[in-house]
Amino acid sequence: MTGRADALRLDAQDPLRDRRERFHLPEGVIYLDGNSLGPLPKETSGRLQRVLDAEWGQGLIRSWNTAGWIDMPLRVGDKIGRLLGAAPGQVVVADSTSVNLFKVLAAALALRPDRTVVVSESGNFPTDLYMAQGLAGLLGGRPALRLVERHSLAEAIGPDVAAVMLTQVDYRTGDMLDMAATTRLVHEAGALAIWDLAHSAGAVPVDLDSAGADFAVGCGYKYLNGGPGAPAFVYVAERHIPAFRNPLSGWMGHAAPFRFETGFTPAPDIRRALCGTPPILAVAALEAGVDELLQVDMVALRAKSLSLVRLFRTLVAERCPAVSLAGPAEAEACGSQVSLRHSQGYAVMQALIARGVIGDFRAPDLMRFGFAPLYVSHADVFDAVGVLADLLDTGTWDRPEFHRRAAVT
Repeated sequence: MTGRADALRLDAQDPLRDRRERFHLPEGVIYLDGNSLGPLPKETSGRLQRVLDAEWGQGLIRSWNTAGWIDMPLRVGDKIGRLLGAAPGQVVVADSTSVNLFKVLAAALALRPDRTVVVSESGNFPTDLYMAQGLAGLLGGRPALRLVERHSLAEAIGPDVAAVMLTQVDYRTGDMLDMAATTRLVHEAGALAIWDLAHSAGAVPVDLDSAGADFAVGCGYKYLNGGPGAPAFVYVAERHIPAFRNPLSGWMGHAAPFRFETGFTPAPDIRRALCGTPPILAVAALEAGVDELLQVDMVALRAKSLSLVRLFRTLVAERCPAVSLAGPAEAEACGSQVSLRHSQGYAVMQALIARGVIGDFRAPDLMRFGFAPLYVSHADVFDAVGVLADLLDTGTWDRPEFHRRAAVT
């Protein structure tokens, strides 16, 4: 049996152990839901206060120039690009993941005008599928959306496929696709590869440029710790930027927004992926979260993530026979999360939350636990499994209040 002393020993050897102190984490809470919403970095409050008091309060509208507000989407985009293996000038902060996905889907179809199909996985995050369906509704049925099982792509990608739209880390199970190998498969069929990195960015090493990815999108509020509803990002490979046609041709994507021309001329660079005015307070908060990640090595981050995941899996196997693992058998094939199946997973998760162990639930029966290495410890993992085991052994999860469904699960 694995004991708490083993967990403490791993924490003592952890090169990232000091990073935890840089986040606001409530006393008595084990936070295993950073894969849905990252906690508040301590630097964020000070960063926002400076924007409020000095830049907005004193600088007023001048701060678009003097404080560099106008360039923030590019500056923070390049910082995110460093986490994603993207050279400067290919990532910009803008809008939401859904909106950015709409942009790149439309651009991909324009780059493959003789092809009519977008391939995706049947278990993809629903908003990705909804955006493809919405685009098809506007374009008279193009693209047709072809859904396949996650690891059965090869036979689905034919000469009619314009793009393949995939989420690298499955939001339900944590299953992680090999980006480079999958992108090669897509390119061999003459299609374009669109990656959703919502559960990858800031959690696992990503190398978009080396993988040959065409487009990518992702959100800022999970592992990037940008705050609830934080702006998203979009990646356009440098080779595609000159031909990238943003269907949402707002003024910030114009080559010269302040000429106020009647006709739209796209910016010559990644700014053409922008649409409206950037939300400066939100981008500032996102930058603070991204800066925390830029201070650590992604290889070390991944090593700790795997250590946490392995420990959780081992302890659950030892102590929680009432649940089953959802996802790959090998930890290395997962992102920074573990999902467990239980027929009453919602109620069990609510009971866990009531005991101070915060994860989340995904229908129909998945309990998700995220292991963000910046602030989750091995002792957290040991203690969380102890609470889970106690709830399952005693049946104390089966109380009426834990079965009542909230709007957000």
